[in-house]
Amino acid sequence: MSTLETHRVWGTCAVAGYLLAALVMLGPDGERTRAVAVGAALAGAVFVPFTYLLVSGAAQSEVEVIERAGRLLVERATPYLEDPRSVDEVTPYLPGMALFGLPRVVLGADGPFVRVLGDARLWCAAVLFGCLWAGRRAFAGTSTTADRRGHLMAMGALTASPVVALPLVVSGVDLPLTGLLCLALALAARGRPVAAGLALAGACALKWTAWPAVPVVMALLAHRAGLRAAVRSALVGLAGTAVALLPGLLFSPRAMAEQVLAFPTGRGDFTTPASSPMPGRLLADLGPAGWYAAVGLLLAGGLAVGVSLLLRPPRDLVGAADRLALGLSLAFLLAPAGRFGYLALPVLLVVWSRLVRQEGLDSGWRGSRVVAGGFRNRRRQAPAPFVPAAGVR
Repeated sequence: MSTLETHRVWGTCAVAGYLLAALVMLGPDGERTRAVAVGAALAGAVFVPFTYLLVSGAAQSEVEVIERAGRLLVERATPYLEDPRSVDEVTPYLPGMALFGLPRVVLGADGPFVRVLGDARLWCAAVLFGCLWAGRRAFAGTSTTADRRGHLMAMGALTASPVVALPLVVSGVDLPLTGLLCLALALAARGRPVAAGLALAGACALKWTAWPAVPVVMALLAHRAGLRAAVRSALVGLAGTAVALLPGLLFSPRAMAEQVLAFPTGRGDFTTPASSPMPGRLLADLGPAGWYAAVGLLLAGGLAVGVSLLLRPPRDLVGAADRLALGLSLAFLLAPAGRFGYLALPVLLVVWSRLVRQEGLDSGWRGSRVVAGGFRNRRRQAPAPFVPAAGVR
């Protein structure tokens, strides 16, 4: 039903993979049957269409925008054009997203192998899965071999689902943001404020939609490691984000404001293609009063989530992921412009955090924290005086 050719290519391949997976599951129940089914879904929904689109160079316009931003960053030290002539020349992302366009600038597009290696989608996918792997490894490993196999199977099924497979194959623009947010939450739950702040800085330098994660990570760290650690993480995140924003702020502040802030909210010179009929968009279509109503509801939703963080802060990875997913869902639904595809981010946050907990890693961290606290308390005790035994000099 989609008019985009890349979507139609993905749908044709994915439906074959999903049907084959369903047929395999009609066989005898067992781990091998599930593994074959997940493999069939991955082949149809990810590997076959991804390979075809990478080799052919077909992609959504977002990929071209990222690669152009990388070229502009190298040539002009800013990823934004001062006077874009069409919507395709608008860069609605923060300067950090231009880094994914640098491989195309370095490698060029001469030959199929080099063209594939320079494709921004490949590097977006690498950051997503690298961050998810690192986030899982951040916890104390108490899982068994069976748990790890189950986690791998579940991650394969999640990757093969349309939530991940479709954006992975056709654009990939939101994948690194999702991976960095998962990593930031995992590091915060592990009680590592500086590392969590660096992951936050990476996410916040890509798109402004990552910024609601800052108070969530602070609330989680305040519970896990204390208020000082939460403030330290926020300062690291804000400092890193400020450094990443410098190219746009110094060399093209007006263009950056218009393309990053005005354009996505429907107030720019060009009409944003993000026009799914969600509540905020429907209100904005009613005129200026509707647009202000949508913005007011958006701010009210953000305030409600912020108050919930103060009254009932999240205590673990799942609680923090759920709270961030709730805030992002409200933002995507009530924003004056948006796409249904944005909701894949909160879905992935909710599912991935539960996969980590199901493997037993979260409980392992809680146990290790108690043990570590016991050792710290033991070290604080004064040593007993040495009393020699009778007859010993």
